[in-house]
Amino acid sequence: MGKNEILWGIAPIGWRNDDMPEIGAGNTLQHLLSDIVVARFQGTEVGGFFPEPAILNKELKLRNLRIAGKWFSSFILRDGLGEAAKAFTLHCEYLQQVNADVAVVSEQTYSVQSLEKNVFTEKPHFTDDEWERLCEGLNHLGEIAAQHGLKLVYHHHLGTGVQTAEEVDRLMAGTDPSHVHLLYDTGHAYISDGDYMGMLEKHIGRIKHVHFKDARLNVMEQCRLEGQSFRQSFLKGMFTVPGDGCIDFREVYQLLLKHSYSGWIVIEAEQDPDVANPLEYALIARNYIDQQLLDLA
Repeated sequence: MGKNEILWGIAPIGWRNDDMPEIGAGNTLQHLLSDIVVARFQGTEVGGFFPEPAILNKELKLRNLRIAGKWFSSFILRDGLGEAAKAFTLHCEYLQQVNADVAVVSEQTYSVQSLEKNVFTEKPHFTDDEWERLCEGLNHLGEIAAQHGLKLVYHHHLGTGVQTAEEVDRLMAGTDPSHVHLLYDTGHAYISDGDYMGMLEKHIGRIKHVHFKDARLNVMEQCRLEGQSFRQSFLKGMFTVPGDGCIDFREVYQLLLKHSYSGWIVIEAEQDPDVANPLEYALIARNYIDQQLLDLA
């Protein structure tokens, strides 16, 4: 990846969902990767159903695609740093073998994102001691990532202890900038705080990976009113791809360009593939990028 180079990817979550493996179960790896080629993206992130590195690398090479990274559920607070580091080392070894750029980390201790709880009002909160242990642990995981030629990028996420702009501020203040970077996700920022530019502007120097996720305002408001869980909300269509929701990605992209962002921008939208045809929505995103964003460069 050259200086100031932006690579465009699309996440596998539109085809198959790791949290709900029953949806999209018929979509094979070959189907997913070939759709990505049709929609003219340069790569993807690793899904839970992806095979061992040798098999994946062959399928990628056949299609001239790349891997950006992979999600890692850390349980530093629940299991201790030793166990988390052991699991994360294996995670990084896999990513190194598939020539990835980042390791996406989210602390899942107390998370409600996979539970039938109101994601709008029942998110967890960490104590001061837990914050200190989390930040120290992430610094250590960031060192492990660097040893494998990777960047640790922390994913702020609905239903977790690091969700809001204030919590992201605290995480960034408590961690080492050389080892812990930020994954900036437009959709999670917007649903959580009603604002997606503030976090971007404040932490642009720490952002090393980006998710472009759009949101449907009317669905979000209805899910909030009904007290829906994270899963219920995305199954109802709260998330979508850029160009199909209410977020203005032009201002986001302009700010990234202004600060010479270099790295991946990955399109991501948790949707039911039986309702939202994955290739159709990949093409909606591709057309939006071509028509609304690339002329800004």
